[in-house]
Amino acid sequence: MSAPAKPPRPIATPCVKVCAVDGASGYCLGCRRTLSEIAGWARLTDAERAAIMTALPDRPDPMIALMAASGTRP
Repeated sequence: MSAPAKPPRPIATPCVKVCAVDGASGYCLGCRRTLSEIAGWARLTDAERAAIMTALPDRPDPMIALMAASGTRP
């Protein structure tokens, strides 16, 4: 008799369920990933995902540009 199948391990993700992409910057307002990064996330290697997650804090905050464009101050 074979061992029961293990459930797939969860994939680390920066998603915070605030999914809207800023047209000017191309970054998601919630997680700062690009659409292509979001779409391909499950197919990336652990190392590729880790590299993107490491880069996220250094990316510009699209909310600041969006607020500036609308005349709102943070």
